[in-house]
Amino acid sequence: MENVSIIGIGRLGICFALTLERAGYSVLGMDLNQAYVDAINSKTLESHEHNVVNYLNESSNFVATTDLAETLDHASVIFMVVATPSLENGRYDHSQVQAVVDAVKSHGSVDSKHLVICCTTMPEYCDTVQDQLLEYGYTVSYNPEFIAQGTILRDQAYPDMVLIGQGSDEAGDILQNMYERMTLSEPKIHRMSRVEAEITKIGLNCFLTTKISYANMIGDIVTNAGGNPSTVLTAIGDDTRVGNKYINYGYGYGGPCFPRDNRVLALYAQDLGIRALISMASDQSNHEHLAFQIRQFVENNNPEIPINLSRVTYKPESTLLTESQQLAFAVGVAEAGFHVNIRERKVVVEELKRAYGDLFTYQEEEE
Repeated sequence: MENVSIIGIGRLGICFALTLERAGYSVLGMDLNQAYVDAINSKTLESHEHNVVNYLNESSNFVATTDLAETLDHASVIFMVVATPSLENGRYDHSQVQAVVDAVKSHGSVDSKHLVICCTTMPEYCDTVQDQLLEYGYTVSYNPEFIAQGTILRDQAYPDMVLIGQGSDEAGDILQNMYERMTLSEPKIHRMSRVEAEITKIGLNCFLTTKISYANMIGDIVTNAGGNPSTVLTAIGDDTRVGNKYINYGYGYGGPCFPRDNRVLALYAQDLGIRALISMASDQSNHEHLAFQIRQFVENNNPEIPINLSRVTYKPESTLLTESQQLAFAVGVAEAGFHVNIRERKVVVEELKRAYGDLFTYQEEEE
């Protein structure tokens, strides 16, 4: 059985670990939280991500640890799935990645190992990691995943495509073989340089934000003209040059990936002397569509009639409120004087109460 190590087994990392384990790998995952590690090893972990608890209970070759040295020694292929949150200026914060890199360097040199960065990074950053680790015997590759919160395990098993920013031909071969073994679909595998892969990752998400913003713009126009947005958008999407995916009228895009990837592409383009006007317009359009939705609702509804909203997370399958347009709509309407009752899962209700207090009334629903 082949060994694989994963540094960072939070919400995404643990899913990747379980996917690899089900494909026949012996997986050692590392996290700094001892209580979390103990819950994984005792199989008492609670998770709101679909099927994580089931997969963990069925696993026999996935172990967690807090020991970096043990994690590095366990395998020749080591994935890094730590967080890269946004800084105030919109760029990605690489401090957690850098902390791991510094720890790897302090562990000493190795004969030959592959370090694979899976978290979203600013283009060209992974090249700087390679520069730091070259003399220590590590080849650095970039391998982001295209998943959505709430369906991570399914998305890992059935990807449309796999993106490999290979540090070498050997690293690319290893990663391609792993994905061919672990996926249940037959994804197209794209191998390229690290920086090309970094741009591809944020570039793909930026195209989706553009598509969503376009659909909502058309929908707003049709609404003001007294028509049915769905009728128009379905017709547009039926042209194969456009396609029906993401051509729907509704809330704007949100969550932990789309908004910030869109902004980062514009910032990186600016570094290169290019104005990424489409990315900037998508971001502005997303905000203006929200304002349009709130205005339309306030103008056309009676504030004496209570409003019931179900699921205000950024997407129904997720429990995350990050840049949720659904939540922003609820806040806007409530601040306009409407009584808003939110039906959500317990964990979400608790977070809403901490953040918004009595701005809303709440009703807990089953997971």
